[in-house]
Amino acid sequence: MNKKLLLTLLAAIGVGLLLGATRASATTQGLALPVAFNQAIANAIPAPGDDPLLDANGNVVRDAQGNPVSDPNEPFHQVKPQEYDPAHTNLVQAAWMNAIGCPSGANVATYPSTTVTGTFTDSACATGDPRDQHNEGLLLAKTGPTDNNASAIAQLKKVRGLTLTELGFDIRKMGTSTDPRGSHCGAGAPRWNVQTTTNFYFIGCNSPPPDQQIPSSTGWIRMRWGAGGTVMGFCVTCTPPFLLQPVTGTVQSITIVFDEGQDAGGGPDQFGAAVLDNIDVNGTMVGHGACDCD
Repeated sequence: MNKKLLLTLLAAIGVGLLLGATRASATTQGLALPVAFNQAIANAIPAPGDDPLLDANGNVVRDAQGNPVSDPNEPFHQVKPQEYDPAHTNLVQAAWMNAIGCPSGANVATYPSTTVTGTFTDSACATGDPRDQHNEGLLLAKTGPTDNNASAIAQLKKVRGLTLTELGFDIRKMGTSTDPRGSHCGAGAPRWNVQTTTNFYFIGCNSPPPDQQIPSSTGWIRMRWGAGGTVMGFCVTCTPPFLLQPVTGTVQSITIVFDEGQDAGGGPDQFGAAVLDNIDVNGTMVGHGACDCD
């Protein structure tokens, strides 16, 4: 569907109706609100720019129109937190923060020692981002009502052109994705928004449920979507919409969105926040980044 036509259709439906939709399950009604939010986000916040391709002399390579050419060898390496808050409500936050991530080889000092006595690795994250030196975690939070027109988001850099075979993250949570303890993990948040050359897809934290969940006894779960190299998502732009089907085409953009608050729309826990780590695309993990907190 043409982007302009999609926006016109959403406007005709009415934001008020969309904001009243429940998201307790992955249904057409339940996914209507993310459509409106994410079209607005896509228009308001551009995706992070790719690094330019350099020639042998270190000069930027440009195309026939004079635009910088993207470096094809630059891998996925950055997850940039941002806030979509057009009314400046100050009720959403997205930030990488030290000491809240899933610990992989983290230093510990067993009481009463005041020096390091060993290391600790959570069983959910036996592997992680080797560049993370401060046990960083990605905080996504929405305070107050779900229907507030604001979202905490994180944009993935250098994913354009990929054929998607795996998505995942570690989430600070007990049990499984449906357990109410710990970080919020609903049908709609935190969710993956995936735009490809063919369609636009939603993949919720527990809808569709992860193909793999590795829980630990200390409050982390490693989640992966992409069993057998096939990532399933709810296709927004298909006819009819909201069908669960394989994500096809090459990636244009991937965004993590958190827009469920502390009311019934953020049930069953109504916690309104999640801590993620080791954001995974096709087996490459990013577990650190700029704070960007305000």
